[in-house]
Amino acid sequence: MSLIEQIDKDYIVAYKAKDDVKKTVLRHLKTAIKNRIVELKGDALSDDEVLDLVAKQIKQRKDSIEQYNAAGRPELAEIEAVEIEALSGYMPEQLSEEEVAAAVDKAIADIGASSMQDMGKVMKAITEAYKGQVDGKVVSNLVRARLS
Repeated sequence: MSLIEQIDKDYIVAYKAKDDVKKTVLRHLKTAIKNRIVELKGDALSDDEVLDLVAKQIKQRKDSIEQYNAAGRPELAEIEAVEIEALSGYMPEQLSEEEVAAAVDKAIADIGASSMQDMGKVMKAITEAYKGQVDGKVVSNLVRARLS
């Protein structure tokens, strides 16, 4: 079953179960998918493209949490955290911090990176190899620490 079919199925289940949070999150995700299909003038998206959209939705919510916490609105940050939890089920298993560190070290060695000028190459290699399995901020911090 494709990821889009799974999202549609889960949306129907959430709708019938009156799970307002999951229903709303999936409705926004379905809208983002349809908008992307229209933008590309295509018939459907691949699972990788859908994963990119899910990751983008999660990133937007993480940014919102930071902003809500900075503004002193923890109740709104909590809602965003619940929405992230609902979306995370569609992402592949995240790598542990040790696995990410090992991947960064391997990518630096494979590319032969020696300075901050090579950071983009290392980041690209890691994000392509571990699509959806790593947090970009964590990888960025590790790469920056290793190359500086």
